[in-house]
Amino acid sequence: MAENRGVVYVDHGRVEVQSIPFPKLDNPLGRKIEHGVILRVVTTNICGSDQHMVRGRTTAPSGLVLGHEITGEVIEVGKDVETLKKGDLVSVPFNVACGRCRTCKEQHTGVCLSVNPARAGGAYGYVDMGGWIGGQAEYVMVPYADFNLLRFPDKDAAMLKIEDLTCLSDILPTGYHGAVTAGVGPGATVYIAGAGPVGLAAAASARLLGAAVVIVGDVNPLRLVHARAVGFETVDLSLDATLSEQIAAILGEAEVDCAIDCVGFEARGHGHAGSQSEAPATVLNSLMEVTRAAGRIGIPGLYVTDDPGASDPAAKRGSLSIRLGLGWAKSHSLHTGQTPVMKYNRQLMQAILWDRIKIADIVGVQVITLDQAPDSYQQFDAGAPKKFVIDPHNTLKRAA
Repeated sequence: MAENRGVVYVDHGRVEVQSIPFPKLDNPLGRKIEHGVILRVVTTNICGSDQHMVRGRTTAPSGLVLGHEITGEVIEVGKDVETLKKGDLVSVPFNVACGRCRTCKEQHTGVCLSVNPARAGGAYGYVDMGGWIGGQAEYVMVPYADFNLLRFPDKDAAMLKIEDLTCLSDILPTGYHGAVTAGVGPGATVYIAGAGPVGLAAAASARLLGAAVVIVGDVNPLRLVHARAVGFETVDLSLDATLSEQIAAILGEAEVDCAIDCVGFEARGHGHAGSQSEAPATVLNSLMEVTRAAGRIGIPGLYVTDDPGASDPAAKRGSLSIRLGLGWAKSHSLHTGQTPVMKYNRQLMQAILWDRIKIADIVGVQVITLDQAPDSYQQFDAGAPKKFVIDPHNTLKRAA
């Protein structure tokens, strides 16, 4: 039996690299599936969504193998797989999707109806998402491979840009989805809440879509320095000046055309006095304040149905004090939910391969070994302006 190792959630604030079973062509119920493949993982990334679990802000069980951002090489193919072969280099959308149900056929792959007995939507290595084993590991199984996987047409060319292409599994399509659903287009003014990797991916996507001005807000000074260094305007939400005042100082008016929430439910309060206190609805309310009448707000930031770590009893159930009346009065459109990665990843792959976007530089990719993952989780949780990319087999190091 071949060996396998992966990053495992142990307890609040603690992950470990442990020996885990080598993947089989089985679903979480143990039933044989011939529509899947086994991948040798080339890159797998640490995501802010993983941190919610590690911080104890979900009902994730101890022993969960983490990781939903995966790029890999096919090493075993189920007998029902027709379009892939051993040796193919592929990007794995973080959504597990069957390709057969109504929502998949409508391109809503983030809420597939077949891959999770508990509710719509499945993902690798994530709580309540169907029990699919995570990919922060040396090897992983991917079901419905013909439908799910994006094969890179030129393996050698793809490896030259692998630090960019690894972002196709989640954060680049997620940022792009946020920009698209916010209505970003040529000449738009855009405000993005959050200067983490998804926020920067949304900023890069807004620029790709033709935005005139992209403003990124955060309370983390290191992340704001990085955002400015890669060409975006910034606002510091730890200052006494309000968000509206800081936007007015940049644009000459206190409103933007489009806004994107890339923070989610663990948001911190605005203003110097409240910047360290958690206020889970603060981002959404602030976006409604600064978005023009009839504007749109994209919400790729994660919100959960159960938050055991919340200080507010209502927030523990996912109930937030959102100023819906303000959004109604301004005729806002709000779009939430998991990103349907397959809706965008092929076009974004082409944008990377043809040098239209250098996403690795923008989000601060730093390649690490599998054994460095626990320390990198701590650095990321502390607000490091980086996107940690795990190289489980030292493939990138050897190629360099």
